[in-house]
Amino acid sequence: MYIVGLFMIFFARILYVSSSVLRLLFLIKGRRFIASCIGFFEIMIYMLMLERLLGGGRSMTLLELGFYCGGFSAGTFVGGWLEEHLLNSFSLVEVIMADEPSALSAIEALRASGVGATVINGMGLNGPKLVVKIFCRQHDIITMQKFFAGYDHSFVTVSDVKRCIGGWFSKNI
Repeated sequence: MYIVGLFMIFFARILYVSSSVLRLLFLIKGRRFIASCIGFFEIMIYMLMLERLLGGGRSMTLLELGFYCGGFSAGTFVGGWLEEHLLNSFSLVEVIMADEPSALSAIEALRASGVGATVINGMGLNGPKLVVKIFCRQHDIITMQKFFAGYDHSFVTVSDVKRCIGGWFSKNI
């Protein structure tokens, strides 16, 4: 029975660490809700194993365990929200689209709203392309993507930016 207990601890630790890594990766990618859900089960594993290892004390009720896990889950969500709103991190939104009049009008609409965009000419498999580079704050990514949502032939990528020096940023967004 002792050996079974050791393997339970071992595999619980694997589950705990794996879920912790996934939670952090989802949080970094801005997927707060999924990170919060993973956090709920991550801390449940932790508490159940802690209870098993410490033993001797009173066991948590299912309701207490649920509230403890819910608090951890909510803390993950709130921490992600605070990071997004307080750390002022930047992202690079790149849009690759066919060099057509509708693409140029989308870029002009973006610039008319006060957003700086750098346009680079390129060549894709099916002809000329425009590569639009937009540096923005992380919480403005959704706004940037809306400008190109109606354009069928666009490819949008978002990258985290470690540091920005110089340049022009809109104060309107």
